[in-house]
Amino acid sequence: MRNRRNNGWSRREFLSTAALAGTGALLGLRPEAIAADPPLETTKLRLAQISSICYAPQYMAEDILRNEGFAEVQYVKFTSGDAVTKALAAGEINLTMTVVGSLIIRLDAGDPIVILGGVHVGCYELFGTNGVRAIRDLKGKTVAVVAMGSGQHVFLSSMLSYVGLDPRREINWVTHPSAEAMELLSKGKVDAFMAFPPEPQELRAKKIGRVVVNTMMDRPWSQYFCCMVAANKEFARKNPVATKRALRAILKMTDLVALDPERAARFLVDKGYTKNFNYALEAMKDIPYNKWREYDPEDTMRFYSLRLQEVGMIKSSPQKIIAQGTDWRFLKELKKELKT
Repeated sequence: MRNRRNNGWSRREFLSTAALAGTGALLGLRPEAIAADPPLETTKLRLAQISSICYAPQYMAEDILRNEGFAEVQYVKFTSGDAVTKALAAGEINLTMTVVGSLIIRLDAGDPIVILGGVHVGCYELFGTNGVRAIRDLKGKTVAVVAMGSGQHVFLSSMLSYVGLDPRREINWVTHPSAEAMELLSKGKVDAFMAFPPEPQELRAKKIGRVVVNTMMDRPWSQYFCCMVAANKEFARKNPVATKRALRAILKMTDLVALDPERAARFLVDKGYTKNFNYALEAMKDIPYNKWREYDPEDTMRFYSLRLQEVGMIKSSPQKIIAQGTDWRFLKELKKELKT
């Protein structure tokens, strides 16, 4: 059996945690569920790894994926969500969690991607200086993002559209690495910065800026998924059993993060995904990981597609994006299979 410190979980610890919490049904720990599936078409699976710790269910899913029959599970490192969606379209990875806005833009471009379901509600937080009290206050202001076209830039652009601002003309965008952007915010050299975990936790701890919008709590963003699971379309077509089992593993871990955020935070630190346990724990507690059954992912696709269409980031209608780029069959099956 593998060492817990190196791998975060042992099978015994995982099963005992579920049993002690009375969550066997919640986590779908039923061997008959896997036995009822046809054999896997492939036992190899490539997923993405980026700096954001909100991807915790995907990282924690490795042992469960092996239990699902995947003999070779590889996490491919990327520096941005945009790079992830491009790699997914190119078939360099098979399936992954990533931000909804970036997925919609790639679908509009005709990339072979299919969205399978939502994982959690917004993890982004908009921080600003004292002169920024609301999103509308960003008009004419300087806003830092890691890159144009990044998940931060796309997500904030949709928010600006919602309040009637044109992100193409009314915002002075500047690009900086996250650490540099946070430093500039602390000195008042930028007016706002769009942060994702563990950055919001660090900004609060260091008392840098103020929270303008928390998408985990503030409507309407708190009503829609931020991160969703998507697959390369050809991979999903050729490997439907593998696709369903991979999605199942991620959703099982989503339930477990919601149930035991402290264990999830410890996993992230032990595996080297982040250094600060307190920041990780705060993020795992705050991010709504318990909404994947409740919220309709199609509503999310419609909402953000409309916003991005309004600002000219996509040309396709929401109906076209949904029709050509989503497949909810696996999710519907798993909602029945993984009932609480």
